[in-house]
Amino acid sequence: MAIVAVLTTGGTVAMRHDPERGGAVPALTAADLTAVLPSGAPELAVEEVCNLPSSHFTLDHLWRIRERAAAWVANPEVSGVVITHGTDTLEETAYLLDLTVPGETPLVLTGAMRTASEVGADGPANLWAAVRVAASPAARGLGALVVLNDEIHAARFVTKTDTLSPATFRSPGWGPLGRVEGDRVHIPWRIGREVIPCPRLEERVVLIKLAVGMGPELLEAALAWGAQGVVIEALGASRIPPWWLPVIERALAEGVAVVIASRCPSGRVWDAYGYRTLQEMGCLFSPGLNGPKARIRLMVVLGAAQGPAEVPTLWKSSSHSVENLRCA
Repeated sequence: MAIVAVLTTGGTVAMRHDPERGGAVPALTAADLTAVLPSGAPELAVEEVCNLPSSHFTLDHLWRIRERAAAWVANPEVSGVVITHGTDTLEETAYLLDLTVPGETPLVLTGAMRTASEVGADGPANLWAAVRVAASPAARGLGALVVLNDEIHAARFVTKTDTLSPATFRSPGWGPLGRVEGDRVHIPWRIGREVIPCPRLEERVVLIKLAVGMGPELLEAALAWGAQGVVIEALGASRIPPWWLPVIERALAEGVAVVIASRCPSGRVWDAYGYRTLQEMGCLFSPGLNGPKARIRLMVVLGAAQGPAEVPTLWKSSSHSVENLRCA
């Protein structure tokens, strides 16, 4: 019988209301979470990695989750891995796993928007759907997936879109890869993936979001701090105010990798205006990733690169093209 590994890390899915503390706190163990699954569930191997809200995670927590997931994927008896996770930063962990854990074994992240003590708690249903997806042959080779509300999303595209709704996870511009429908796991879309061998994350990478009239002081502060990489969520398709350009040029001259993403929720970054382009300056463009995921990618690329010359090659890997999506 195939084994599904369930790694628990905390989050709302593992919380109950504590009247003494006046709010929800981590309370459920890994055994508590899996005890509610029906008797027809696959054989489970359960491990508690941590029990924290994902807003409390450090990069060390993310890397430990990555290492434990990779260890379970390497076990030939394991057909899939499920990770329960707080929803606040779930998409970043999912993308890190998608980008750095090799193999065909499905990696499925799930969580909850309601605590275990709330009416209509969604944790058990989401966990059961995630286990079923992880055990499904249809999920093999798709990398990391996010499963909530019976929808199956690619880690590359999915993002949290609502602060409270159980239907918060969406893939703007793309939609889900599939759904859990009644007695079956239905995944009509196949998506190519890449894996970047990465021994570590470069932690000195910052994310800056632009707004109208902002000066470049945050970028200057990042350079003074010693940032090795900067992701800028630009205006529109890639617009940067002209008074930022001298500081960006200085960053590039100092060997700092500068990535241009967009603050828009969907659409690719595209530099089509007639004045000097950011690409000509040496900036890298985000391949359809939002700012937080572009930051994860840059940390991976900088951690994997043997030197500055290798950074653009790793960043622009063609196998990561968002166009690599087809109907099964």
